[in-house]
Amino acid sequence: MNGSQGNFLQKGPPWNRFLYFFKIICTSAIAMSETGGLVKRRRAPVENTGAVAAGTDDEKDSKDQRDSETDDVDSKETRLTLMEEVLLLGLKDKEGYTSFWNDCISSGLRGCILIELALRGKIELEKAGMRRRSLTSRKVLVKNDSPCGDVLLDEALKHIKETEPPETVQSWIEYLSGETWNPLKLSYQLKNVRERLAKNLVEKGVLTTEKQNFLLFDMTTHPLVDNVTKTRLVKKMQESVLSKWVNDPHRIDKRTLALIYMAHSSDVLENAFAPLNDDDYELAMKRVRELMDLDLDAESAKSGVNETMWAVIAAFVK
Repeated sequence: MNGSQGNFLQKGPPWNRFLYFFKIICTSAIAMSETGGLVKRRRAPVENTGAVAAGTDDEKDSKDQRDSETDDVDSKETRLTLMEEVLLLGLKDKEGYTSFWNDCISSGLRGCILIELALRGKIELEKAGMRRRSLTSRKVLVKNDSPCGDVLLDEALKHIKETEPPETVQSWIEYLSGETWNPLKLSYQLKNVRERLAKNLVEKGVLTTEKQNFLLFDMTTHPLVDNVTKTRLVKKMQESVLSKWVNDPHRIDKRTLALIYMAHSSDVLENAFAPLNDDDYELAMKRVRELMDLDLDAESAKSGVNETMWAVIAAFVK
């Protein structure tokens, strides 16, 4: 506080002091909100005797700065779940609905829910045992039952947690889709999945909501309004099998790999590759076929893999 500020507070009326300190509090609050509630502390000069420690701290600060810059870049992009990405690929941009002839996307979205839970560390497969049982015969177990913050994911996780004895991935895809002959499992069906995912995309500013008349009835549609997000998604799909292709599935980002498999299983992969020229299209599809022809049990046995993700893929790639 300088001299003029001190005189102002001492000689002025009492409410001047209140306004002054209120201004300081508001300024501090705004500064903290702009930095995410964190205030960077000042580092005191370090003598030469602590050069090693100083070097370590500088490296840590440099890493934190890089991580912060990466978070800033990611925050500018709309983050979508695996289910939302698959649905977005399947929706017609202007019409705002999926193809009436696509009967694969329903079960595909349920598979995406299981993979999303697995990638978030919520579920896992039981141990393979000495005989290395196949992926499709192993049961799904709850690893972490804390809420995901997503209604569909939390609903599916609740069903898996409450089911005894545990069920296989294939069974859960059928239960969540409502495609089971067991009347006791019909309550596990996740209803209106496409509509609920579309509403999530509306909330994220990717889609909008409209009503269209189809002769005898009105239907709610969700046309695309954020072309940037859709273009970025299509580009990621194309680059993953073209310019950024690596001939090893374990060197591909897990989410991107799962997206390729589930987009194919949901019959929406064609929508991402349609804009390609003939040569690139043939090359992209050739590499997708290579992924489909992999020995999935062998791939899941390698180190650093997510077995549940491979089990879901195996349930669709038969």
